[in-house]
Amino acid sequence: MATAPRPRTTTRDREDIARRLTAWLGTRLPGAKAVRVTVPESNGMSSETLLFELDHPEPPARACALRLAADPAAYTVFPVYDMTRQYRTMRLVAEHSDLPVPRMLWLEEDPVPLAAPFFVMERVRGRVPPDVMPYTYEGNWLHAADDAERERLEAASVGLLARLHDQVPPKEAEFLTLPGEGEALRRHVTAQHAYYDWVVDGRARSPLIEAAFDRLEELWPRDPGEAVLNWGDARIGNVVYDGFEPVAVLDWEMAALAPREVDLGWTVYLHRFFQDLTVAFGQRGLPDFLRRDRVEARYAELTGHTPRHMDFYTLYAALRHAIVMLRIAYRQVHFGEATVPADPDTLILHHGSLRAMVQGSYWD
Repeated sequence: MATAPRPRTTTRDREDIARRLTAWLGTRLPGAKAVRVTVPESNGMSSETLLFELDHPEPPARACALRLAADPAAYTVFPVYDMTRQYRTMRLVAEHSDLPVPRMLWLEEDPVPLAAPFFVMERVRGRVPPDVMPYTYEGNWLHAADDAERERLEAASVGLLARLHDQVPPKEAEFLTLPGEGEALRRHVTAQHAYYDWVVDGRARSPLIEAAFDRLEELWPRDPGEAVLNWGDARIGNVVYDGFEPVAVLDWEMAALAPREVDLGWTVYLHRFFQDLTVAFGQRGLPDFLRRDRVEARYAELTGHTPRHMDFYTLYAALRHAIVMLRIAYRQVHFGEATVPADPDTLILHHGSLRAMVQGSYWD
Protein backbone atom coordinates (compact mmCIF):
# COMPACT_ATOMS: atom_id res chain seq x y z
CA MET A 1 0.00 0.00 0.00
CA ALA A 2 2.83 2.37 0.82
CA THR A 3 4.58 1.77 -2.48
CA ALA A 4 1.78 1.08 -4.94
CA PRO A 5 1.27 3.81 -7.56
CA ARG A 6 -1.79 5.96 -6.96
CA PRO A 7 -4.40 5.25 -9.64
CA ARG A 8 -5.06 8.07 -12.05
CA THR A 9 -8.06 10.18 -11.10
CA THR A 10 -8.77 12.02 -14.35
CA THR A 11 -8.12 12.19 -18.07
CA ARG A 12 -9.04 15.88 -18.30
CA ASP A 13 -6.81 18.81 -19.27
CA ARG A 14 -6.79 21.06 -16.21
CA GLU A 15 -5.68 24.19 -18.07
CA ASP A 16 -8.52 23.76 -20.54
CA ILE A 17 -11.00 23.32 -17.70
CA ALA A 18 -9.72 26.51 -16.05
CA ARG A 19 -10.17 28.52 -19.27
CA ARG A 20 -13.66 27.21 -19.81
CA LEU A 21 -14.58 27.83 -16.19
CA THR A 22 -13.63 31.51 -16.50
CA ALA A 23 -15.75 31.80 -19.65
CA TRP A 24 -18.71 30.22 -17.87
CA LEU A 25 -18.34 32.43 -14.79
CA GLY A 26 -18.70 35.47 -17.04
CA THR A 27 -22.21 34.31 -17.96
CA ARG A 28 -23.23 34.09 -14.30
CA LEU A 29 -21.31 37.06 -12.90
CA PRO A 30 -20.15 39.49 -15.61
CA GLY A 31 -16.46 40.26 -15.31
CA ALA A 32 -15.73 37.35 -12.97
CA LYS A 33 -12.60 35.27 -13.43
CA ALA A 34 -11.39 32.02 -11.91
CA VAL A 35 -7.85 32.49 -10.62
CA ARG A 36 -5.42 30.24 -8.79
CA VAL A 37 -7.24 27.12 -9.97
CA THR A 38 -5.88 24.05 -8.19
CA VAL A 39 -6.70 20.40 -7.72
CA PRO A 40 -6.65 19.14 -4.11
CA GLU A 41 -4.27 16.29 -3.36
CA SER A 42 -7.22 14.39 -1.95
CA ASN A 43 -9.13 14.52 -5.24
CA GLY A 44 -10.85 11.16 -5.54
CA MET A 45 -11.71 8.86 -8.40
CA SER A 46 -15.40 9.74 -8.47
CA SER A 47 -16.69 13.29 -8.96
CA GLU A 48 -13.77 15.68 -9.41
CA THR A 49 -13.03 18.81 -7.39
CA LEU A 50 -11.42 22.07 -8.49
CA LEU A 51 -10.53 24.84 -6.06
CA PHE A 52 -10.33 28.42 -7.24
CA GLU A 53 -10.49 32.05 -6.17
CA LEU A 54 -13.27 34.19 -7.61
CA ASP A 55 -11.85 37.46 -8.94
CA HIS A 56 -14.70 40.02 -8.96
CA PRO A 57 -15.39 43.34 -7.20
CA GLU A 58 -18.42 41.89 -5.38
CA PRO A 59 -18.08 38.10 -5.35
CA PRO A 60 -20.71 35.97 -3.58
CA ALA A 61 -17.72 34.11 -2.16
CA ARG A 62 -14.00 34.60 -2.65
CA ALA A 63 -12.83 31.01 -2.16
CA CYS A 64 -14.81 28.46 -4.18
CA ALA A 65 -14.91 24.74 -4.84
CA LEU A 66 -16.34 23.16 -7.98
CA ARG A 67 -17.66 19.61 -8.12
CA LEU A 68 -17.62 18.19 -11.63
CA ALA A 69 -19.25 14.96 -12.76
CA ALA A 70 -16.72 12.25 -13.51
CA ASP A 71 -15.21 12.09 -16.96
CA PRO A 72 -16.96 9.28 -18.87
CA ALA A 73 -13.66 8.52 -20.62
CA ALA A 74 -12.00 7.75 -17.28
CA TYR A 75 -13.70 4.40 -16.55
CA THR A 76 -15.90 5.97 -13.90
CA VAL A 77 -16.39 4.52 -10.42
CA PHE A 78 -20.18 4.87 -10.61
CA PRO A 79 -22.48 4.46 -13.61
CA VAL A 80 -24.36 7.75 -13.07
CA TYR A 81 -23.33 11.14 -11.70
CA ASP A 82 -26.42 13.18 -10.91
CA MET A 83 -25.07 16.59 -9.94
CA THR A 84 -28.55 18.07 -9.64
CA ARG A 85 -29.41 15.42 -7.07
CA GLN A 86 -26.28 16.24 -5.05
CA TYR A 87 -26.96 19.96 -5.25
CA ARG A 88 -30.57 19.52 -4.11
CA THR A 89 -29.46 17.25 -1.26
CA MET A 90 -26.96 19.77 0.08
CA ARG A 91 -29.50 22.59 -0.21
CA LEU A 92 -32.04 20.44 1.64
CA VAL A 93 -29.66 19.59 4.48
CA ALA A 94 -28.67 23.25 4.85
CA GLU A 95 -32.31 24.31 4.96
CA HIS A 96 -33.59 21.73 7.43
CA SER A 97 -30.67 21.06 9.75
CA ASP A 98 -27.83 22.78 11.56
CA LEU A 99 -25.19 20.63 9.87
CA PRO A 100 -22.32 22.70 8.46
CA VAL A 101 -22.94 22.30 4.74
CA PRO A 102 -21.02 24.61 2.35
CA ARG A 103 -23.08 27.43 0.86
CA MET A 104 -24.19 26.45 -2.62
CA LEU A 105 -23.61 29.12 -5.29
CA TRP A 106 -24.47 27.77 -8.73
CA LEU A 107 -25.68 24.61 -10.44
CA GLU A 108 -24.91 24.00 -14.12
CA GLU A 109 -26.90 21.14 -15.61
CA ASP A 110 -25.78 21.78 -19.19
CA PRO A 111 -22.75 19.57 -19.95
CA VAL A 112 -21.45 21.90 -22.66
CA PRO A 113 -19.46 24.51 -20.65
CA LEU A 114 -17.13 22.00 -18.89
CA ALA A 115 -18.06 18.82 -20.80
CA ALA A 116 -20.09 17.60 -17.80
CA PRO A 117 -22.62 19.01 -15.31
CA PHE A 118 -21.21 20.64 -12.17
CA PHE A 119 -21.98 22.87 -9.22
CA VAL A 120 -20.03 25.56 -7.40
CA MET A 121 -20.02 26.08 -3.64
CA GLU A 122 -18.20 28.26 -1.18
CA ARG A 123 -14.96 26.69 -0.07
CA VAL A 124 -14.63 26.10 3.66
CA ARG A 125 -11.07 26.18 4.93
CA GLY A 126 -9.86 23.62 7.41
CA ARG A 127 -8.25 20.20 7.46
CA VAL A 128 -9.49 16.75 6.47
CA PRO A 129 -8.33 13.38 7.84
CA PRO A 130 -6.27 11.94 4.97
CA ASP A 131 -7.07 8.79 3.00
CA VAL A 132 -3.60 8.44 1.41
CA MET A 133 -1.80 7.58 3.55
CA PRO A 134 -4.74 6.87 5.89
CA TYR A 135 -5.16 8.92 9.04
CA THR A 136 -4.61 5.69 11.01
CA TYR A 137 -0.96 5.78 9.85
CA GLU A 138 1.66 7.78 11.67
CA GLY A 139 2.65 11.17 10.30
CA ASN A 140 -0.61 13.13 10.04
CA TRP A 141 -2.44 15.60 12.25
CA LEU A 142 -5.16 13.26 13.50
CA HIS A 143 -2.77 10.47 14.43
CA ALA A 144 -0.56 13.01 16.20
CA ALA A 145 -3.48 14.35 18.26
CA ASP A 146 -3.94 13.22 21.85
CA ASP A 147 -6.75 10.96 23.04
CA ALA A 148 -8.88 13.85 24.30
CA GLU A 149 -8.66 15.64 20.95
CA ARG A 150 -9.64 12.54 19.00
CA GLU A 151 -12.48 11.99 21.47
CA ARG A 152 -13.77 15.49 20.67
CA LEU A 153 -13.60 14.83 16.95
CA GLU A 154 -15.31 11.44 17.31
CA ALA A 155 -18.13 12.87 19.43
CA ALA A 156 -18.71 15.76 17.05
CA SER A 157 -18.66 13.45 14.02
CA VAL A 158 -21.20 10.99 15.42
CA GLY A 159 -23.25 14.06 16.32
CA LEU A 160 -23.41 14.96 12.64
CA LEU A 161 -25.21 11.70 11.88
CA ALA A 162 -27.53 12.07 14.84
CA ARG A 163 -28.58 15.57 13.82
CA LEU A 164 -28.91 14.70 10.13
CA HIS A 165 -31.15 11.73 10.84
CA ASP A 166 -33.26 13.58 13.41
CA GLN A 167 -33.58 17.00 11.79
CA VAL A 168 -34.18 16.51 8.06
CA PRO A 169 -37.83 15.47 7.43
CA PRO A 170 -37.87 12.30 5.29
CA LYS A 171 -40.86 13.70 3.42
CA GLU A 172 -38.66 16.51 2.09
CA ALA A 173 -36.09 13.96 0.87
CA GLU A 174 -38.45 11.76 -1.14
CA PHE A 175 -36.58 12.63 -4.34
CA LEU A 176 -33.80 10.43 -2.91
CA THR A 177 -36.05 7.35 -2.82
CA LEU A 178 -34.30 4.60 -4.74
CA PRO A 179 -36.14 2.80 -7.56
CA GLY A 180 -37.66 -0.62 -7.14
CA GLU A 181 -40.16 -2.28 -4.88
CA GLY A 182 -40.41 -2.81 -1.14
CA GLU A 183 -39.22 -0.84 1.85
CA ALA A 184 -36.18 1.43 1.81
CA LEU A 185 -33.60 -1.15 2.89
CA ARG A 186 -34.68 -3.63 0.21
CA ARG A 187 -34.44 -0.91 -2.43
CA HIS A 188 -30.99 0.08 -1.16
CA VAL A 189 -29.62 -3.47 -1.35
CA THR A 190 -31.25 -4.02 -4.74
CA ALA A 191 -29.49 -0.91 -6.03
CA GLN A 192 -26.17 -2.26 -4.74
CA HIS A 193 -26.80 -5.56 -6.53
CA ALA A 194 -27.42 -3.65 -9.76
CA TYR A 195 -24.21 -1.69 -9.18
CA TYR A 196 -22.27 -4.93 -8.68
CA ASP A 197 -23.70 -6.37 -11.91
CA TRP A 198 -22.54 -3.22 -13.72
CA VAL A 199 -19.04 -3.49 -12.22
CA VAL A 200 -18.55 -7.12 -13.33
CA ASP A 201 -20.17 -6.74 -16.74
CA GLY A 202 -17.53 -8.26 -19.05
CA ARG A 203 -15.20 -8.88 -16.09
CA ALA A 204 -14.58 -11.71 -13.65
CA ARG A 205 -17.27 -11.99 -10.98
CA SER A 206 -16.45 -12.06 -7.26
CA PRO A 207 -17.51 -15.20 -5.39
CA LEU A 208 -16.84 -13.38 -2.11
CA ILE A 209 -19.13 -10.46 -2.90
CA GLU A 210 -21.84 -12.87 -4.01
CA ALA A 211 -21.45 -14.87 -0.79
CA ALA A 212 -21.79 -11.60 1.15
CA PHE A 213 -25.08 -10.83 -0.61
CA ASP A 214 -26.31 -14.31 0.32
CA ARG A 215 -25.28 -13.78 3.94
CA LEU A 216 -27.18 -10.49 4.04
CA GLU A 217 -30.36 -12.36 3.19
CA GLU A 218 -29.75 -14.73 6.11
CA LEU A 219 -29.24 -11.81 8.50
CA TRP A 220 -32.01 -9.61 7.09
CA PRO A 221 -33.62 -7.49 9.86
CA ARG A 222 -37.21 -8.47 10.64
CA ASP A 223 -38.01 -4.78 11.18
CA PRO A 224 -35.50 -2.44 9.48
CA GLY A 225 -37.19 0.60 11.04
CA GLU A 226 -37.89 4.03 9.66
CA ALA A 227 -36.12 5.43 6.61
CA VAL A 228 -34.27 8.71 7.10
CA LEU A 229 -31.99 10.81 4.94
CA ASN A 230 -28.65 8.99 4.84
CA TRP A 231 -25.50 10.92 3.97
CA GLY A 232 -24.26 7.83 2.13
CA ASP A 233 -20.49 8.26 2.36
CA ALA A 234 -20.62 8.92 6.10
CA ARG A 235 -17.00 9.03 7.16
CA ILE A 236 -14.61 11.53 8.68
CA GLY A 237 -12.61 11.73 5.44
CA ASN A 238 -15.55 13.69 4.01
CA VAL A 239 -15.57 16.30 6.77
CA VAL A 240 -13.56 19.51 7.01
CA TYR A 241 -12.50 20.28 10.59
CA ASP A 242 -11.43 23.50 12.26
CA GLY A 243 -9.26 22.10 15.01
CA PHE A 244 -11.37 19.10 15.97
CA GLU A 245 -14.80 20.56 15.23
CA PRO A 246 -16.64 19.93 11.92
CA VAL A 247 -17.05 23.01 9.74
CA ALA A 248 -18.14 21.39 6.45
CA VAL A 249 -19.80 18.08 5.53
CA LEU A 250 -18.92 17.05 1.97
CA ASP A 251 -19.59 14.40 -0.69
CA TRP A 252 -23.30 13.63 -0.85
CA GLU A 253 -23.35 11.64 -4.11
CA MET A 254 -24.37 8.41 -2.29
CA ALA A 255 -27.21 10.03 -0.29
CA ALA A 256 -30.46 8.07 -0.12
CA LEU A 257 -33.43 7.28 2.07
CA ALA A 258 -32.49 4.27 4.22
CA PRO A 259 -32.51 3.08 7.84
CA ARG A 260 -30.26 5.01 10.21
CA GLU A 261 -27.95 2.04 10.59
CA VAL A 262 -26.86 2.19 6.94
CA ASP A 263 -24.92 5.37 7.73
CA LEU A 264 -23.76 4.08 11.12
CA GLY A 265 -22.47 0.83 9.65
CA TRP A 266 -20.55 2.76 6.99
CA THR A 267 -18.97 5.05 9.59
CA VAL A 268 -17.89 2.14 11.76
CA TYR A 269 -16.62 -0.07 8.94
CA LEU A 270 -14.79 2.56 6.91
CA HIS A 271 -12.68 3.32 9.97
CA ARG A 272 -12.07 -0.39 10.50
CA PHE A 273 -11.05 -0.70 6.86
CA PHE A 274 -8.22 1.80 7.44
CA GLN A 275 -7.39 0.37 10.86
CA ASP A 276 -7.12 -3.20 9.56
CA LEU A 277 -4.85 -2.10 6.69
CA THR A 278 -2.65 -0.17 9.10
CA VAL A 279 -2.24 -3.15 11.43
CA ALA A 280 -1.49 -5.39 8.45
CA PHE A 281 1.38 -3.07 7.54
CA GLY A 282 2.91 -3.29 11.01
CA GLN A 283 1.59 -0.18 12.73
CA ARG A 284 -0.69 0.03 15.74
CA GLY A 285 -3.07 2.52 14.16
CA LEU A 286 -5.87 3.98 16.27
CA PRO A 287 -7.57 0.94 17.87
CA ASP A 288 -9.56 2.97 20.41
CA PHE A 289 -10.89 5.50 17.89
CA LEU A 290 -14.41 5.18 16.37
CA ARG A 291 -14.93 1.81 18.01
CA ARG A 292 -18.22 0.20 17.15
CA ASP A 293 -19.47 0.03 20.75
CA ARG A 294 -18.67 3.68 21.38
CA VAL A 295 -20.26 4.89 18.15
CA GLU A 296 -23.44 2.92 18.86
CA ALA A 297 -23.65 4.12 22.47
CA ARG A 298 -23.05 7.77 21.60
CA TYR A 299 -25.60 7.70 18.80
CA ALA A 300 -28.20 6.15 21.13
CA GLU A 301 -27.51 8.82 23.74
CA LEU A 302 -27.91 11.63 21.21
CA THR A 303 -31.02 10.34 19.43
CA GLY A 304 -32.80 7.94 21.79
CA HIS A 305 -32.54 5.34 19.01
CA THR A 306 -30.49 2.28 19.95
CA PRO A 307 -28.78 0.94 16.81
CA ARG A 308 -30.02 -2.53 15.87
CA HIS A 309 -28.79 -5.38 13.67
CA MET A 310 -25.31 -3.87 13.41
CA ASP A 311 -23.71 -7.17 12.34
CA PHE A 312 -25.94 -6.92 9.27
CA TYR A 313 -25.16 -3.26 8.64
CA THR A 314 -21.39 -3.50 9.11
CA LEU A 315 -21.35 -6.48 6.74
CA TYR A 316 -23.41 -4.44 4.31
CA ALA A 317 -20.93 -1.58 4.57
CA ALA A 318 -17.99 -3.92 3.92
CA LEU A 319 -19.86 -5.42 0.96
CA ARG A 320 -20.66 -1.99 -0.53
CA HIS A 321 -17.06 -0.95 -0.10
CA ALA A 322 -15.88 -4.17 -1.72
CA ILE A 323 -17.89 -3.40 -4.85
CA VAL A 324 -16.29 0.06 -5.05
CA MET A 325 -12.82 -1.45 -4.49
CA LEU A 326 -13.43 -4.02 -7.22
CA ARG A 327 -14.47 -1.29 -9.66
CA ILE A 328 -11.36 0.75 -8.81
CA ALA A 329 -9.21 -2.35 -9.34
CA TYR A 330 -10.80 -3.02 -12.73
CA ARG A 331 -10.25 0.65 -13.52
CA GLN A 332 -6.53 0.15 -12.90
CA VAL A 333 -6.64 -2.88 -15.18
CA HIS A 334 -8.34 -0.73 -17.85
CA PHE A 335 -5.50 1.81 -17.68
CA GLY A 336 -2.76 -0.85 -17.66
CA GLU A 337 -1.84 -0.20 -14.03
CA ALA A 338 -2.71 -3.74 -12.86
CA THR A 339 -3.62 -7.18 -14.12
CA VAL A 340 -6.45 -9.49 -13.08
CA PRO A 341 -5.17 -12.28 -10.78
CA ALA A 342 -6.39 -15.85 -10.87
CA ASP A 343 -8.59 -15.11 -7.84
CA PRO A 344 -10.46 -11.85 -8.50
CA ASP A 345 -11.43 -11.63 -4.82
CA THR A 346 -7.84 -10.65 -4.03
CA LEU A 347 -8.43 -7.39 -5.92
CA ILE A 348 -10.55 -6.35 -2.92
CA LEU A 349 -8.15 -4.88 -0.36
CA HIS A 350 -10.29 -5.99 2.58
CA HIS A 351 -11.17 -9.44 1.25
CA GLY A 352 -9.94 -11.00 4.50
CA SER A 353 -12.18 -8.95 6.77
CA LEU A 354 -15.15 -9.28 4.42
CA ARG A 355 -14.73 -13.06 4.40
CA ALA A 356 -14.57 -13.06 8.21
CA MET A 357 -17.81 -11.05 8.34
CA VAL A 358 -19.51 -13.50 5.99
CA GLN A 359 -18.35 -16.33 8.26
CA GLY A 360 -19.50 -14.47 11.37
CA SER A 361 -16.06 -14.33 13.01
CA TYR A 362 -14.94 -10.75 12.38
CA TRP A 363 -16.33 -9.14 15.54
CA ASP A 364 -15.32 -12.06 17.83
